[in-house]
Amino acid sequence: MSDLALSSRAQPRNSLRTRLAAKGFDATTLLVLPGLVSILALFVYPFLYGLVDSLTPETGAWYENYRRFFSDPFLYNTIGATLWLALPVTILNLALAVPIAFRVRLMRRQKLLTILLVLPITLGTVLVAEGLLNFLGPQGWFNRTLILIGLLDTPIRLTNNYWGVFASLLITGFPFSFLLTLSYVSGIDPAIEHAAATLGANAWQRFRRVFLPLLVPGLAVTFCLAFVQAFAVFPSAVLLGAPAGPTRVISIAAYSAAFEEYNHSLGSAIAIIMGVVQLVVVLAVLALRRLFYRGPTGGTKG
Repeated sequence: MSDLALSSRAQPRNSLRTRLAAKGFDATTLLVLPGLVSILALFVYPFLYGLVDSLTPETGAWYENYRRFFSDPFLYNTIGATLWLALPVTILNLALAVPIAFRVRLMRRQKLLTILLVLPITLGTVLVAEGLLNFLGPQGWFNRTLILIGLLDTPIRLTNNYWGVFASLLITGFPFSFLLTLSYVSGIDPAIEHAAATLGANAWQRFRRVFLPLLVPGLAVTFCLAFVQAFAVFPSAVLLGAPAGPTRVISIAAYSAAFEEYNHSLGSAIAIIMGVVQLVVVLAVLALRRLFYRGPTGGTKG
């Protein structure tokens, strides 16, 4: 018995590094730390700071900012105005990106065409808005051309209203949706499509029964990212829209509260509400994705 106890004491204990590695903490794990620190510094801390700021109004109870927002039509109507812009633009961008991505993946000069299609994303929203003011304005090229060929007698109003902002979001949002969609479409193994064609499926049947189930997870993610980008519209709504009218989006309301009324707490509350609305839409889309298709999403090349 004593010999057994002595032998167990004589066995060397594993080092701290070995014990940590057995639990999954090794040198590779340290590579996560820069990303974790960045998330904490750039997202978690600002979010918590804004949340606390929204709950400490200048006057009244802790919920005063939220009560004011939902009791003032001029403020809470900005949610509907923003959704009325962001949702149609996102749906249209996705509807355009899917067929174009299917066509581009078969082209020989795919890289060149992709560069041309994504060029607007390099211009920035302010430059695109300025260009649309000159192109779609009452004295712009678009109206002048239509009047010159006799299709119009007087210019149509396409700026400083809903359609000007819509066009700007469409131009700046399409490249983002297209790039993501093209990556998903190009990743599907062509052998799957060839097998479906061999079994007699036409083009629509191949898309509906083969491609669409494989694309739904990726299209849902693309929709969510494009929607969040469109929901945060600000420069286009100011330059091309009517900031005090139909295109008074929620980001303008947050800016006005924080930097025009100098009520930083109310601005933080509006920003929190803006994030909650985005989260609700994203969760709804992800839930619909589950209802639409359940099963393996494999089939990509490699």
